[in-house]
Amino acid sequence: MVNIEGKKKNRIPFSQRLFWSIFFIFLGFTVCFLLFQYQREREFAQEKLNNVLSNYNYQLFRRSQQTDDLNQAVKQFISDIPQKELRVTIIDPSGKVLFDNSGIDEFNNHNDRSEVRKARLYNEGFAIRSSASTGERYFYSANNIGGYIFRSALLYDPYVRGILAVNKDFIYFMALMTLIFFFVLSRFTFNIGRTISKLRDFALNIENGQIPEIDYTFPNDELGDISQNIVTLYHRQQKAKNELSMEREKLIKHFQYSKEGFAMFTAEGKELLSNILFIQFSNVISDTQLHQAEDLLDIPEMESIRTFLKKNINMPNRKKKVLRQSVTVDKNGKIFLIECILFLDNSYELAINDISRQEEESRMKRQLTQNVAHELKTPVSSIQGYLETIMTNPELTPEKLRFFLERCYSQSTRLTGLLRDISVLNRLDEATEMFDLSEVNITKLVGEIQKECSKEMEERKITTEVLLPGNPVVYGNYSLLYSIFRNLFDNAIAYAGEGIKIAVNCYHEDPKFYYFSFADNGAGIAEEHINRIFERFYRVDKGRSRKVGGTGLGLSIVKNGVNFHKGQISVKSSPGKGVTFFFTLKKKM
Repeated sequence: MVNIEGKKKNRIPFSQRLFWSIFFIFLGFTVCFLLFQYQREREFAQEKLNNVLSNYNYQLFRRSQQTDDLNQAVKQFISDIPQKELRVTIIDPSGKVLFDNSGIDEFNNHNDRSEVRKARLYNEGFAIRSSASTGERYFYSANNIGGYIFRSALLYDPYVRGILAVNKDFIYFMALMTLIFFFVLSRFTFNIGRTISKLRDFALNIENGQIPEIDYTFPNDELGDISQNIVTLYHRQQKAKNELSMEREKLIKHFQYSKEGFAMFTAEGKELLSNILFIQFSNVISDTQLHQAEDLLDIPEMESIRTFLKKNINMPNRKKKVLRQSVTVDKNGKIFLIECILFLDNSYELAINDISRQEEESRMKRQLTQNVAHELKTPVSSIQGYLETIMTNPELTPEKLRFFLERCYSQSTRLTGLLRDISVLNRLDEATEMFDLSEVNITKLVGEIQKECSKEMEERKITTEVLLPGNPVVYGNYSLLYSIFRNLFDNAIAYAGEGIKIAVNCYHEDPKFYYFSFADNGAGIAEEHINRIFERFYRVDKGRSRKVGGTGLGLSIVKNGVNFHKGQISVKSSPGKGVTFFFTLKKKM
């Protein structure tokens, strides 16, 4: 017997209950989304400003390494950037302020500042707070570079508040969407209510035996289709039976042409069906030629599968309805994964997959991991050895002590570079959306790299020729564009030899791309190495590469950086005639 709860004459129509239920759910979701999006926009604005100031910190660090006059370096740096009121602070590992351009002479220990604590823990941090030194409110951004904290700060004035202000366009957008949703949902539920009313009337007519002589007209929608399908149920059942037979035939065809070897067997081990690949793979695995699918279970490599079937077939009170067993077979240069699935009726299927390619990819990943471990082991072992020498020889002279400490610092610098390069490559592989885009003046960028490398080039008597007509500007990621040209410069300085000439040229331009060449007339590269120089950790001269501190990742970063900017790179060289890299960069990503 069917009962209806709360049967009343004045009950609320289903369409109205559906409308208000969905609308309030949507309204709740909208409110949650607005709160989430507001917080997300706020954090995004702060993170964006922090990235700008963090970039300033690293630029200031590089400039401070090139001069002894820190005051002059900071003044020159601030004159080069838009934020002329930038406050710069340098803090040593103990928390003592080594430099601050705010005009304050005495400072407390800064290790308790929130942004400094974050930088100590995570290498970077930012905060909005009032300064205990000046009493004014700032937006601080700090970076831990070699144990020293480089901190930049902007006065929290209307300009900075404007930068950090949340764009409220999404609120108006969601309000508009809610309004649209209200009208669309009301129309939708009205149509559903009308259809349900007709279905109710049709059901009452059937119950009372009052089906009209004329056909009852239903709306042209899913509910109307259901009503019409009731009348033709038998015919549809017949049609479904025929379609099921066709689907079975299609399924068998699918197994026949699948890229996986497949076969099904009865509980007695008789073949129900198998495809061509199953027989082919079976003959590759077997030492003798097999003619039937059942013969595969007789070969020695299938011992574990045979044991699995004997153990579980006809097992009383089996708890699991489906049991699985797999075995990997390495035979005749191929690696196969064989899986057996035993069903509740004791029929079973065998599937053979050629996993040679997957295994090769796994091997390459393991090799990459081993290369990383090997590259990390060398500087760590060197640092450990130097420190052990210092600890076990307290009578070392200051000259010897300084010598070992300089070696430790050199190896730690190499280790830092290696980790940075690995981090850049990982981001290029997995998180390219994290790279910010902006307009980058290539002429200015190359000029900065020339200045940074001037000391090394002067020592090795290297000259440069830069021909960048038209002052090329690329809308891309500054850090990656810097890495492309810097790694090419570093590679030429380290390996091309002394007294060479480096030529950077933008030799062609079209509406979408700039065409660059980077050439030197140094030692060159032998032909057998050309196709592999962009591989990670590949070195032409392993001994010399480690001696000069190379990580083996520079040219790989160059290639991935070019690919990120939708370009292509190639190289030509011959021993004694130098190396020329040709690459393109898209003008706008």
